[in-house]
Amino acid sequence: MGQATKWVYCFGEGQADGNADMRGLLGGKGANLAEMSNLGLPVPPGFTISTELCHSYLAGDHSYPKGFADQINAAIEHIGRLTGRELGSRKQPLLLSVRAGPRVTMPGMMEAILNLGLNDDTVETLARESGSARFAYDSYRRFIQMYGDVVLGIDQNEFEDIVEQIKDERGFLLDTDMAASDWKGVIEQFKTLIEEELDEPFPQDVHAQLWGAIGAVFSSWMSARAITHRLLHEVPEEWGTAVNIQAMVFGNLSETSATAVAHTRNPTTGEKKIQGDFLLNAQGEDVLSGHRMPLDLTKQARIENGTSEPSMEESMPELFAQFIEICGQLERHYRDMLELEFTIEGGRLWMLQTRSGKRSIKATLRIAVDLAKEGLISKEEAVMRVDPRSLDQLLHPTISETAKRNIVAKGLAASPGAAAGHLVFHPEDAEIFANQGKHVILARIETSPEDIHGMHVAQGILTTRGGMTSHAAVVARGMGIPCVSGAGMMRIDYENECLTIGTDILNKGDLLTIDGGTGEVLIGEVPMQKPELTGEYTTLMEWVDGIRRMKVRCNADTPQDARSARDFGAEGIGLCRTEHMFFREERISAIREMIIATDAKVRRNALDKLLPMQRSDFAAIFETMAGLPVTIRLLDPPLHEFLPKEKADIAAVARTLNVPEAQLANRIHAMHEFNPMLGHRGCRLAISNPEVVEMQTRALFEAAIEVAIKTGKPVHPEIMVPLVSIREELEFVKARIDATAALVMKETGRHVDYKVGTMIELPRAALQARKIAESAEFFSFGTNDLTQTAYGISRDDASRFLSDYMRAGVVEQDPFISIDVDGVGELVEIAVERGRFARPDIELGICGEHGGDPASIDFCEQVGLDYVSCSPYRVPIARLAAAQATLKRHDRS
Repeated sequence: MGQATKWVYCFGEGQADGNADMRGLLGGKGANLAEMSNLGLPVPPGFTISTELCHSYLAGDHSYPKGFADQINAAIEHIGRLTGRELGSRKQPLLLSVRAGPRVTMPGMMEAILNLGLNDDTVETLARESGSARFAYDSYRRFIQMYGDVVLGIDQNEFEDIVEQIKDERGFLLDTDMAASDWKGVIEQFKTLIEEELDEPFPQDVHAQLWGAIGAVFSSWMSARAITHRLLHEVPEEWGTAVNIQAMVFGNLSETSATAVAHTRNPTTGEKKIQGDFLLNAQGEDVLSGHRMPLDLTKQARIENGTSEPSMEESMPELFAQFIEICGQLERHYRDMLELEFTIEGGRLWMLQTRSGKRSIKATLRIAVDLAKEGLISKEEAVMRVDPRSLDQLLHPTISETAKRNIVAKGLAASPGAAAGHLVFHPEDAEIFANQGKHVILARIETSPEDIHGMHVAQGILTTRGGMTSHAAVVARGMGIPCVSGAGMMRIDYENECLTIGTDILNKGDLLTIDGGTGEVLIGEVPMQKPELTGEYTTLMEWVDGIRRMKVRCNADTPQDARSARDFGAEGIGLCRTEHMFFREERISAIREMIIATDAKVRRNALDKLLPMQRSDFAAIFETMAGLPVTIRLLDPPLHEFLPKEKADIAAVARTLNVPEAQLANRIHAMHEFNPMLGHRGCRLAISNPEVVEMQTRALFEAAIEVAIKTGKPVHPEIMVPLVSIREELEFVKARIDATAALVMKETGRHVDYKVGTMIELPRAALQARKIAESAEFFSFGTNDLTQTAYGISRDDASRFLSDYMRAGVVEQDPFISIDVDGVGELVEIAVERGRFARPDIELGICGEHGGDPASIDFCEQVGLDYVSCSPYRVPIARLAAAQATLKRHDRS
């Protein structure tokens, strides 16, 4: 960096070098302090050191570039001119606050130091100026304590122990009981502690204090807690933090002084009403720390809370009126609900901070809609203000905000919502408990389609293996029930029916709670709060549907799923997985009989049993969707999933099927595959056993005709052939579909419009999309398997090591959660381009789990897909994300 580079930006007295648009350079706090200064609001003068210095300081040897010290000295002089004070002066000392200022709020993660500039000399001046020795020495001990902790690295508890010991000796309960002489004694002990720990005295040089504080604040960007926070909230390390340095104003100067934190609207409900706390004769950390009981800002809040202490509105009416006016000015300027911090020093109000206020999803919706109705923002801006993922909180029960959380384990937050129930380990026990009217949590090492009957009756699913797109996660999201997957610190013992977590052992029947929104596992039954869809939700979603281009369909395998999806606004079914229909008790025998059959005649007999069941399923789904498009995927499981594994189960199935046990065991052994997910499934199964395709096609068309006659509305089935990689595979299966469809339509004398297409889930299919599109009327991108096959990673095993990849910076995001734009995304783009070249009117959609991920939906909008399809409970999320993607595309263009 050259000497001409600007690193320091001043503000104060109605002027500033920066503004609110400079968050990247000045951090959130610095940018807003500059903006408030430009608005002419009362802001203590100060300056911001840019985030660029953070990178320089941390990347080097903790040194500063040439010319930086001169800019700091000039900025200190700037504050001095505006305040009439001088840093280190014994006559009129300037005292400073030094605070971190990252681009986004990181509450409690970063460091701050107040009262910098106090030493053994200036504290005496402060006592004389303020007329309160107690105030001066209390401020000095606070400074030594903060500086000793943040800069010198001495455990905060060691300072607290000294304070508590003196309070005990004198019989004091509160810090406010301490007199000036008491604080002087504390200060001497603090200084002794520092000298003993560091072999050097507490620094009396105020300039050395300042440089120590600046370095410590920069260094706090790489503290363990800050790093953890950034990983959890996806805050890039390269953003760094700014440092904000201001003239101190004291809320603890006198009884005409105070400090407060407020929201311009209720952050829980969104109601247009000031809410906050204030304390008389206190500094800001006194409000945040909870050491003193705060007072209400407004008279109405005081009355509602049943307190007798006067509110700020009552005790300081003129200052309260000034604050209310500032609230209105800032809301109109920022066009948002704001969180504000202010201090009153000796009857004068100073604004210390403004930022977009944290709020619940209920408040988010109300505030966005209200601001649009008030004319402060447009409907499009209101839509962009809501995080699509936050809608999950509206659609599922969640743990009560006041509940105590006894967390014993944590896995992946695989399906949102919370549930409590009796712990069971086998799907059969889940059914038994459910029949007794009990709620259950089904815990499995990992789930398979064989467990579906137990999963359907469970309130929640818990697994020790599997990732975000494991069987447990996908099925749970589809059913709208909570799921925590991949909780690897747990051990499940099926034989003894117990779950071990560290030293805790939970047995069958014990009560357990899971939070699928956080991945937490809690012992006992924790109180829940029900979801609530407000009128603002309906209003916002009406705006959403008027904006978005892409359609939103759902992945649904049952009429119940389809109904839920329609209630959430789905515009059709993008994926109906027919294999999920065969695991019910009355059907699995027939499907097993079909699988183990060694000749076509026996296989057809088994399929004849399945035909009416399959037809009934399709008819119920078609009727539920009432004329909307329904994409049905032909049978696509690895066949081993239907077959028993344990010896006792093999014997039981052999008796049910009336075949010798040895014969069944041999057949199961003969069907063993080393990698069944890439084995005899999908179109490969259809080519080997075309009679399966014929049965499913007949059931589908007979159901479509039946529903069309019953409802008077046409049915538009779309038949998806899975796992195609060669055009000839699709043509072989399509010929069977067309022949069977023609036969059914001839038999019934009714016509059905239908499409035949394929799922693009293999890299070769994406590359050969031009040829495949010559035979396919639609592509549906199955990005779960496309990600697996592109990476060569099992999605069920990926969770074991992808977290290591993210921690090491090898990947930024789990590619099974959000689409890998550079790799998998490029395959999708290739397929889109080549498919449309061969068939310009080809219908394009996505039906993998990425169809419910906002970032992936944005990608789908960019490449021009016609629709996304996702689990029913993610339909509102997808609708909102699709609208936001449309708005972003317009901005980009």
